[in-house]
Amino acid sequence: MTQIADTKFKREAKRGSHDFNQACQVLDAGKVCHVGFTLQDQPYVVPMAYARLDDQLLIHGSVASRLMKSLASGIRCCVTVTHYDGLVYARSTFNSSMNYRSVMVFGIARPITDIDEKRSSIQALVDHLMPGRRLELRKSTIKELNATSLLALPIETFSCKRRTGPPSDSKSDLDAKVWAGVVPLELTAGEPVDAPDLLPGITRPDYL
Repeated sequence: MTQIADTKFKREAKRGSHDFNQACQVLDAGKVCHVGFTLQDQPYVVPMAYARLDDQLLIHGSVASRLMKSLASGIRCCVTVTHYDGLVYARSTFNSSMNYRSVMVFGIARPITDIDEKRSSIQALVDHLMPGRRLELRKSTIKELNATSLLALPIETFSCKRRTGPPSDSKSDLDAKVWAGVVPLELTAGEPVDAPDLLPGITRPDYL
């Protein structure tokens, strides 16, 4: 019997959702996921780059990767993506929190072996991680494709959770003479750094 992950919200249920569009918004805004699985009774959680292609998550790695081999064999996994949006300073330690968006996707990943599907999946990864870049790059060679393992995880069994807004202080704490509020946090891109062996005369592309 196939084991189905329990995605029922037991705590802070008001923050949870099983809405597919909301899950996609969180997934599309991220670049790094954490892949959890158990191998020979030892749990592992591995950070990886990913992309969403329609209703599936794409993750890739070396064909020699233990993670990729294990997942391709059909073991169950859990892929999580989290965005840290702010520190919530309440008037007590207990009510202090953080604003965040997160998704957990459960299931069995499918190895992508068809060359055409593998090529289009790699293109989806590049488009997600480096928008605008793919049109300037040469196509992946057959040797490169064969050296890359790609997995597709259906976005079928999943859960979303998020917190937004100001602190939720107890009424008895509202008169405390302590600052309360939110410190927003976000990931921003820095100034591009040219490769030391860049050919003379090459300018930075607009998509940067």
